Order: sequence, then structure tokens, then C-alpha cells
Amino acid sequence: MLARIYRPAKTAMQSGQANAKLWVLEFELNSPLAPESLMGWSSSADPDGQVRLTFETREQAIAFARRHGLPHEASEPAEPKRVLKAYGDNFAFRRKEPWSH
Repeated sequence: MLARIYRPAKTAMQSGQANAKLWVLEFELNSPLAPESLMGWSSSADPDGQVRLTFETREQAIAFARRHGLPHEASEPAEPKRVLKAYGDNFAFRRKEPWSH
């Protein structure tokens, strides 16, 4: 049972970084997902796949995993590349295509 520690990316439904600052500890599934015969939903016999713990820092998540003897794998978050834009760039002469509505 391997615990993954990571910081999730922000969802497309938000513009801020509200929930993207927390670190998450999740367990990998030991058994594969299989469709349920009655409803067709995907299910698993592994209850640890439903556990999702959040921490404020990466060190807290690693300390929790070590304290409970969980093998873990921590990954570094990929920082988004910021592209600074200004309104005046819409009218610049260096534009490759003309600006239109």
C-alpha cells in the first residue's frame, strides 16, 4: 500500500489558488477498478482507495506517513509559467496577426 503525497493543480472552475495550496496524501489502489454488475459504476474491494488526507505542508504529510509506517512517494509540484500581458499589447505593431473583435 503506497501513499502518494502531492499538491493538486487548481481546477478549471476557479481562478484563484484557494485549494491548490494544500498537500494531499492518497493511497494507490491494490485491486483494479471493476464495473459493478447492477449499475455499471466502477468499484473496488480496496477501502483505502477512498482515503484522502490534506495537510498544510509537505513536511507534515511526510511526517504523518513516517509516523504510521506508510511507504510513501512525495512529488514536487510543477509551478505554472506566468505569461504577463498588458492591454496595450493588443495594439502593438509586433503582433503577428491583426487585432479584431
